[in-house]
Amino acid sequence: MIADLSLYLVTDPGLCGERGVVETVRMAVDGGVRIVQLRDKRATDAETTAQLVELSRVIDGRALLVVNDRLDAALAARTAGARVDGVHLGQGDSSVLRARAALGPDALIGLTANSPEHLAALGELPEGTVDYLGVGVIRPTSTKPDHPPALGIEGFAAVAAATPLPCVAIGGVGIDDAEPLREAGAAGLAVVSALCAADDPAAAARGFLRRWRAAGVPRVLSIAGSDPSGGAGIQADLKSIAANGGYGMAVLTALTAQNTQGVSAVHVPPTEFLRAQLDAISADIVVDAVKIGMLADAEVIGAVADWLDRVRPPIVVIDPVMVATSGDRLLDAAAEHALRGLLSRADVVTPNLTELAVLTSRRITGWEEALAAAEELSAEIGAQVLVKGGHLTGAETPDALIGAGVRREFSGARIDTPHTHGTGCSLSSALATLLARGESPADAVAGARTWLREALRESHALRVGRGHGPVHHFAGLWSRGGLDTRPTPGEVRADWWEGISGIRSGIDELPFIRALADGTLDRDAFVFYLAQDALYLREYARVLAEASRLAPSSAEQAFWAESAHGAIVGELELHASWLTPATGVGQETFAAAPAPTTTAYLDHLRSVAFGGDYAELIAAILPCFWLYTDLGRRLHAGEFGEYARDPRHPYASWLATYADPGFEAATETAIAYVSRAAAASSPSRRGRMLRAFEIASAHELAFFAAPIPQGV
Repeated sequence: MIADLSLYLVTDPGLCGERGVVETVRMAVDGGVRIVQLRDKRATDAETTAQLVELSRVIDGRALLVVNDRLDAALAARTAGARVDGVHLGQGDSSVLRARAALGPDALIGLTANSPEHLAALGELPEGTVDYLGVGVIRPTSTKPDHPPALGIEGFAAVAAATPLPCVAIGGVGIDDAEPLREAGAAGLAVVSALCAADDPAAAARGFLRRWRAAGVPRVLSIAGSDPSGGAGIQADLKSIAANGGYGMAVLTALTAQNTQGVSAVHVPPTEFLRAQLDAISADIVVDAVKIGMLADAEVIGAVADWLDRVRPPIVVIDPVMVATSGDRLLDAAAEHALRGLLSRADVVTPNLTELAVLTSRRITGWEEALAAAEELSAEIGAQVLVKGGHLTGAETPDALIGAGVRREFSGARIDTPHTHGTGCSLSSALATLLARGESPADAVAGARTWLREALRESHALRVGRGHGPVHHFAGLWSRGGLDTRPTPGEVRADWWEGISGIRSGIDELPFIRALADGTLDRDAFVFYLAQDALYLREYARVLAEASRLAPSSAEQAFWAESAHGAIVGELELHASWLTPATGVGQETFAAAPAPTTTAYLDHLRSVAFGGDYAELIAAILPCFWLYTDLGRRLHAGEFGEYARDPRHPYASWLATYADPGFEAATETAIAYVSRAAAASSPSRRGRMLRAFEIASAHELAFFAAPIPQGV
């Protein structure tokens, strides 16, 4: 059985206090708790059975009900007519095999697990015996003083990664754990104290769910008809869901032949096939929100209602497609009656003014009449109503969210465009997605409207069809995010290295490098190179220090600072051993006049450094690490001749610095920082980083070429 484990209440009679377990559960389920586990170690089986019966009545199918350990009580409560969905067992409790056999294949069976031994034992069970694991404790808790050592977030992540079963985190879980535990692989949060002892369990539950939902990508199901032109129906829903940060799924209720000019034919597949689609989704995927659109007839509506009653998705938004643009009614009397019943299962209903008039049997000619009708409909169905004023005449197109104690109006100037095909579908599916992301109804409506208005403003760019064209669902994403695929750090590394292959080949063929490798390099040329490199290193250290100052993390700050220190203390001392051996590092070490190539290279580094962009700066710094390390590795591998590896080589001490293991490790760190920064950057910033890297690489080639000018 696939269950929504996102918020899992474990009862504690002591923490519930005078309010009692039943009232606490009622309030928590009102707030969105998805599973209730009755846990009362001191109660007898008879008392537990009675509590299960009462909790089943209060929950009324709005959440799943399981009992901790007491399999016999669960069976007795079922016999008494209660809906008990399963049991949660500890390692020392009743056998999970017995529980599965007694409760049947559709029951929810949970098992406590917090060690490799538990997971190994789980592997011995037949597949399908256990549905989920309760993993903890996360941190010490007073509600279970005999708990094993706390796992913490990292320990939980290790357990979750080692099993294919969904894992619910339990034990000392608070609201601030929602995001890190979801990131660590949790399928849900099992909460005791933070709900049972809360002054308002409903508000506490809503708070947990907001944090939980905001931390993940919502899985949003559209149940609607298709539009082969892509502007409305399922196709518009999937675009809207994706544009608002959700993962879209689709169950088709009808196939239409339509375009921007109208609908020419409708085919309604057999209802059994609709049921098969719905069952296939809920048998494998936890659905975070449902948007319902076109439902062709009473039989289709009944099948959807039955599925909603069984699965109980946490968020349901219904766009009641009832009237065609021409004004024709799309549903017969039986279907309209069935749709009214379906609306009571919704959280939000989004009729246009014509549909609102049909649902309330009222004539609506103005905005105040629309608001009154929405209040009437909301009171009748027990759901919030988003009344839309797009069909009004005038310069304004207001909307309003109406419900019990809720009246939030949204104003907006009319957007002058004929391209409004699919606006109702798009708005309702965007709303469902934002609700599933944890936003409040009012904030979700505001966000959906803002997105849709942007899509309407840019709809002219699509040029689709000769009638009322579609809205531009991805206008904002395309303009702000671009269409370039974001590379991985590994891809950045490979692409940048390949991109300077010509520079690298050019360095290999330089007379200076070849003569340095085979020992024939003139000492004057070598000393010239060292003198220029000393000048370079003095300024390079300042650039590294600036990178340290701009670094976004302490680890990067320390790395670039250590590199600056190494350039001054380690590398310059080696230079001084050749240039000023008697006095060491001092003013005489830097006595040479800077060559044009040295000045040009340093000007490039300084211009990037003091432009203030950290990512561009470290990209410019990188070639000095990377090209030197690569050259040193290959020199010591004998690629330039065996003599370069000989300790009798006249420049052996210098060549040894090229292949220093510490410098090689530092180079890998520098590559990692730069490639990660580039991968995370926008395309334009990544391009600037690459340009800074390529220019610095070209300067490296020129710097190596300078001691032996071309033609000498």
